[in-house]
Amino acid sequence: MAEQDKGIARSARVARKTNETDIALAFQVDGTGVSEIQTDVPFLNHMLDLFTKHGHFDLNVVAKGDIEIDDHHTVEDIGICLGQTLREALGDKKGIKRYASVFVPMDEALAQVVIDISNRPHFEYRAQYPSQTVGSFDTQLVHEFLWKLALEARITLHVIVHYGQNTHHMIEAVFKALGRALDEATSIDPRVQGVPSTKGVL
Repeated sequence: MAEQDKGIARSARVARKTNETDIALAFQVDGTGVSEIQTDVPFLNHMLDLFTKHGHFDLNVVAKGDIEIDDHHTVEDIGICLGQTLREALGDKKGIKRYASVFVPMDEALAQVVIDISNRPHFEYRAQYPSQTVGSFDTQLVHEFLWKLALEARITLHVIVHYGQNTHHMIEAVFKALGRALDEATSIDPRVQGVPSTKGVL
C-alpha cells in the first residue's frame, strides 16, 4: 500500500513486488512536471512522461516485469501503483476542485477526459483505434492501465477518443488530457470549504 511522504506536500510512494513485477513509484501532485521513468515498456515511458509534464506532477518510476511474456503485467501494475499513490497523496481531499473535463487535440486526433475524485471507482472508455499496436505496444493495455488507475485511486474516470487516424496520436492525446484533467481536479480552490461534497466526506 502507498505511504504518504511526510513533509512533502501531497505526495506518496509505493513499492510493489510480485512474481510478475517489481515496481517502485513516487508521485507528487504539486510538482513541476519532472519525470524519471525507467520501465521495460518504451511506449508507456513516453506516455507517462507526457502525463507528468502536462499535469505538472513529479513522477518517479522504476519497474521491471515479465515482458518476455508480454507487457500486460508491467502496465497493469504501474497503473495500480500510480492509483494508490494518487489516493494517498490527496489525503482527505479538502479544498480540491474535485471535477474536471478536458479536451486535448493531437494533430488529427481529439481526446476527452472527465474526472470526478469521488471515492467511487468507475471507468468508462470509448476508443476505437485504427491499429492494434503502436510499435510493439498492444493498444488494449491503455484500457488496462486506465481502469486500474481509476480503481486504485477510487476516482470516476471517463475517457473518450472522439476521432483520429493515427493510433499514436490518439493515445498521446488521452495521456495529455489525463494529466491536464487530473491537475485541474486536484487543484485547490480557495472557495471550497472543507470537502467538496454535501456528504461531508469523499
